[in-house]
Amino acid sequence: MNIALWIVQGLLAFGFIYSGWMKAFQPEKAKVSWHWVNDVPKGLVSFIGIVELLGVLGLILPQALNIAPILTPLAAAGLAVVVLLGALFHVQRKEYRDIGVNIVFLVLALIVAIGRF
Repeated sequence: MNIALWIVQGLLAFGFIYSGWMKAFQPEKAKVSWHWVNDVPKGLVSFIGIVELLGVLGLILPQALNIAPILTPLAAAGLAVVVLLGALFHVQRKEYRDIGVNIVFLVLALIVAIGRF
């Protein structure tokens, strides 16, 4: 089970590093990749990206270093909230095609949150 959770954590980390980095530090690429970025204030997009990147640190480091490992499921739960809010945002905008990725990341984050708790 530990190996499976590490694999899920790695997948989550990869996905959130990619999206968080683009949102926080490459807003022009984010605008091309995700059309919703054009309709949201730049500061909010950057904030979401930074939260995702911090979530990745919390997802990996506490468990890997065995320093306050309880922070790993809390970080996973926090990332699940971010993804759930993103899905609700897409529902509100009737962007139903974009919700699939949110659901996948929500499920993965919940697996880590529950599995590591």
